Amino acid sequence: MEKSQWYIGTPSGVVLCVDQKGQEQLNGRIYHAYSKEPEQFDGVEQLLFELERFYDSINFPHPGTNERTFQGDVQHANLKVERSKVMNDEELLSKHGDFGTFIIRVQHRQNSSWQGKITWMDKDKTLYFRSVWEMIKLIDSALDTVSEPKDDAERKRWED
Repeated sequence: MEKSQWYIGTPSGVVLCVDQKGQEQLNGRIYHAYSKEPEQFDGVEQLLFELERFYDSINFPHPGTNERTFQGDVQHANLKVERSKVMNDEELLSKHGDFGTFIIRVQHRQNSSWQGKITWMDKDKTLYFRSVWEMIKLIDSALDTVSEPKDDAERKRWED
C-alpha cells in the first residue's frame, strides 16, 4: 500500500486508533508526540474531550473563542505546560487500531469548532473537515465500510 498521506505535519497531529465500534460506541486510543502512553477513550464524547484537553495543553491551535460557562466566574487550572516531544513521527505512524486508524490534524479552532484534515490510514486517503461534527461523520462513514454500510446519501464519501 502506498503511504503518501501518512505524515503528522503539525504539533497538534494525533493518531486515532479505533479498537471497537458498536451502534452508538467508539472505543480506542489516541497517540501524540508528547507522550509514550496512549490516551484511552470510551465513546465519541470522551474522544472529543481528550482531544480538546490535549490541544489546550499545547496551546495549539489557539482557540478562536473563549471558554463559556453557566457557573459564573470559575477559576480553571492552567492546563498549559511546557511539553517536549518524546515520540517521533515514525513511532506515531506505527500505531494502529484493531478496527481503523486515522491521522487527525486540527489546523484551526474557530467558530467554537475545529477545522483541519483527516487521513484514513487504512486507505491512504485524506479529506478536509470544517467542524467537529463533520470530522466525526467522516470517521463514522469510514468505519461503516469496515462493518455494515449506511445509506450513501446521508454521509460524505471517502471514495469521492
